[in-house]
Formats: sequence, C-alpha cells, structure tokens
Amino acid sequence: MGPRTASSEKVSIKGRLSVPLRAGNALVVRRLAWFRYNLRRFLRFSERATREHGLTPQQYVLLLGIAGYTGRGWATISELAEFLQERHNAVVGLVQRACRKGLVHKDQRGRDRRFVRVQLTMQGTTTLNNLASSHMKELRQIQLDLGKALKAKPQFIEPDEGA
Repeated sequence: MGPRTASSEKVSIKGRLSVPLRAGNALVVRRLAWFRYNLRRFLRFSERATREHGLTPQQYVLLLGIAGYTGRGWATISELAEFLQERHNAVVGLVQRACRKGLVHKDQRGRDRRFVRVQLTMQGTTTLNNLASSHMKELRQIQLDLGKALKAKPQFIEPDEGA
C-alpha cells in the first residue's frame, strides 16, 4: 500500500469520530508540523552546543541579545528583558551570573545607578563567535531541510510496530 495523501488526513475531536481537515488545511497543517519539528531540532542542537561551551542556553541567548538586539553592541536590562521575554528581576540575576562567569560587564554611568549598560567581555565575545559559527552551519542545513519539506508533497510516516 502506497503513502496516503494529505487530503485523507483526519483529526480526532474530543475522542469522537475523526473528521477530515478542511480542503487545503491538511497540507498546511503538515507543513506547520514539519516546521515545528525542524525548529525544535535547531533548538535541541543549540542547547547541546551551548552546554558543550560551558553555558546554559539562556546565557547564550543573553550574549546574542547584548551583541545583536539593539545594534549598539550593548543593551540595558530592560532591553534584554524584552529580548528574552523574561521579567526584569530574572534578567538581573542572569546578568549577574554571566558577570561572575566573565562573559559580560555591567557599566553604570552617570548619577542614575538604575541605568546599566551590559556589554560582552572578550571571553563573552569569543564564546559568542564560536557558537554563532556552529549555529549558522546548523541553521543552513535546517533551512535546506525546510525548503525540501515545504516543496515536497508530504509523505505519511508509518507507525512503529506495536504502535
């Protein structure tokens, strides 16, 4: 028996009988599923790579935010909170831990001690450069895989034995 087409895909609703997806939606749903799969693959790669460099994934994203989010090469705690989609006080703690690791430096200029510029140290820059290179290589491969997945007619994966 050959592979089924996307138009024959059915979805179960609340444990009741399966109903087919609307015409055209089955292909969209399959492509979105494969996009999510490849996105998760990239994130898993990133988590492993950052840990191999002695960082947590959140520390790597912090370095990315400092170096690239504002385009200035530095960022404020508030800007980093927005970039990381985290609470301000959580970012303060993350920055403090990164300072202790020698990855970033806090610069409090002026009389307003609340205004803090966070910059990468030489160690932070070196680490970020190494990780960015490996991430771009992986991203190019996933981009190729995604391009193929979006152009190809989806094939259905046969269930494992016993499933």
